[in-house]
Amino acid sequence: MKERRIIRKTVQVKPGVPGPGANSRISLPFLHLYSPQRPQSGKKELEVPGEHAGPSGRPPMRQRLEPNRREFLRTFAAGALLAGGTSGLSRRFFTHEKSKVVLARDPLLRGSGSSVDSARLLKMLDRAMQALHASDSPLAAWKKVVQPGEVVGIKVNGLAGRGISTNVLLVEVICERLQEAGIPERNIVIWDRLNTDLESAGFRIASKQDRIRYIGNDTLGYEDDLAIYGSVGSRLSRTLTQLCDVVINLPVLKDHGIAGVTMALKNMFGAIHNPNKYHLNVGDPYIADVNMLPQIRQKVRLNICDALTAQYEGGPSYMPQWTWPYNGLLVSLDPVALDYVGWQILEQKRAEKGMKSLQALGRAPNYIATAADAQHRLGTNDPRQMEQVEV
Repeated sequence: MKERRIIRKTVQVKPGVPGPGANSRISLPFLHLYSPQRPQSGKKELEVPGEHAGPSGRPPMRQRLEPNRREFLRTFAAGALLAGGTSGLSRRFFTHEKSKVVLARDPLLRGSGSSVDSARLLKMLDRAMQALHASDSPLAAWKKVVQPGEVVGIKVNGLAGRGISTNVLLVEVICERLQEAGIPERNIVIWDRLNTDLESAGFRIASKQDRIRYIGNDTLGYEDDLAIYGSVGSRLSRTLTQLCDVVINLPVLKDHGIAGVTMALKNMFGAIHNPNKYHLNVGDPYIADVNMLPQIRQKVRLNICDALTAQYEGGPSYMPQWTWPYNGLLVSLDPVALDYVGWQILEQKRAEKGMKSLQALGRAPNYIATAADAQHRLGTNDPRQMEQVEV
């Protein structure tokens, strides 16, 4: 058995106080269970159709997106500059920065009961954002993520209902900060795969364009043409392609019975019409390939993993016997690094409960390593290339 080594250092980040700088090397509790397998060194308005509106019915045009790395990087860099800077992973690529993963926790988040305290949740989110962007205020941090005039899509995960889906209060406090950063209600869209998924998670469907919208992909449908990369060919959600300029990805920290874990990378299966096709081989390489589709790779600007309640077995459905109040958030610009850290948290909990590792069960999420390889470069799965911060 490989040696387990836990490293813990803590930094206190208070609202109004600068977070750790770019040269900080501060680590959250990190369980080294496995070595990484392949470590790497103001939008248009849309009419909302009827609920049964969908594709035109004509055969889709297959538009091949060849994985030409040089051409892709040139286009990606130009798009980032036009958007006002090299945010997210593009910034890390150009500056060779380590990928920062922030873990914010509050043991008093629920007080003496089971309900989340919204005021404490907002403070926890603020600490995480300040630490991520080394900002002296929450507002300054959010202004590094979004710009006035952009339509911001918040991709939640409502598949499992209220028990283990993106928390409604978390979405509300994020919307509060977005509005303070200059994004009006009409330019905020909460979305997921289906309207029924949103409703089961506690959101109310709202499609009017003068307020925050809550819509599933069945509202606007999917593009007629296929977007193709590697092993995947999918029609993308029109909410993603035609409505949103920026996406904030809000997955949940939980186990997945087929794909091993489901967090930032897997959550973008909610942007395609045929995710059922891509669960073979524990989702490898399909999950990585979906995240390579340009509309996904270029628009996802921030990942905030809801770890208020986490689930270490039996997912993606809600299984209360395998959940626990983790009372935390994982925040990163790098979805691969976030998923790797989240995976280790789930493995640690499984070990505490005397359960076999995902590796031993044959469902280790190897797609995380694939997402980091030379053909994808979506982030890093190498802890030596991560800056991990606990606040």
